[in-house]
Amino acid sequence: MTYGLYAAAALAEIAGCFAFWAWMRLGKSIWWLGPGMLSLALFAWLLALVPSEAAGRTYAAYGGIYILASLLWLWLIEARTPDRWDLSGGIVCLAGASLILFAPRG
Repeated sequence: MTYGLYAAAALAEIAGCFAFWAWMRLGKSIWWLGPGMLSLALFAWLLALVPSEAAGRTYAAYGGIYILASLLWLWLIEARTPDRWDLSGGIVCLAGASLILFAPRG
């Protein structure tokens, strides 16, 4: 469930940020900003649902998921194939996120 919340939050954040990118960098209509802001609000709500006792730990672990999701966005939406350095970095970040999120606390 935790990874599902993180994945949904990452999709919402990337989509929201991409709406701003599309408006500012790709010349899309300003109307892209409305759905983009809603998507960013959804991102914040989903991230707040992650079961964790500390917001900072939740955000730190989310960083690794976000990097992986960004690479998937690069590949699937922007049609640019991640290179071996992108993939290697994504794996390292995902391992770090897992360590932060699932390490035994005592």
